Amino acid sequence: MTDLGLLAGSGWASGINLYAVTVILGLFGRLGWADIPEVLTRTDVLIVAAVLYSIEFVGDKIPYVDNLWDVANTVIRPLGAAALGVVLAGDSESIGAAMGGLVAGALALSAHSAKATTRAAVNTSPEPFSNSVVSIAEDGLASGLTVAAIVAPIPTLIVVVLLVLAGGYVTVKLWGTVRRMLRRNRVRLRTPPAES
Repeated sequence: MTDLGLLAGSGWASGINLYAVTVILGLFGRLGWADIPEVLTRTDVLIVAAVLYSIEFVGDKIPYVDNLWDVANTVIRPLGAAALGVVLAGDSESIGAAMGGLVAGALALSAHSAKATTRAAVNTSPEPFSNSVVSIAEDGLASGLTVAAIVAPIPTLIVVVLLVLAGGYVTVKLWGTVRRMLRRNRVRLRTPPAES
């Protein structure tokens, strides 16, 4: 059950920010604070993840650039989470590597869908600050959930179940809102201005 909590927490958080999750897992393992597979504690892995996190940190604050980044990461985050799941579950007796990859990848896809839909809705706001606020909140959520998955995996598992349910609800609701706004904008663009 402990292994499942770590997989669930890091998998879901990877759907929000794969690179932050990788850095946190690697640092916890490197500092001896948690039993993390050695491959994640390697210097080259930590450097690459930290550089990618830095790029995401900046790009995620810029309206519409964040949407392009999310499109690119639609494949990267779930696959990266699946790879983390395979590595984390590799030595687990209760969860096989393939099942670990499947669980982490599916949870990352769920979180990524909620994130991408939320960001598309936020980008409809005319002011640019909401993007930065949402991005910082997402980074905090991903980092906090990863740390929680390491130190308290069972409660984290419960939190992840609630996040999946909430994320599914938000995705459905916001996607409908985004579609309505896009339709309104298309109609507005097609309608010629009134003559005075």
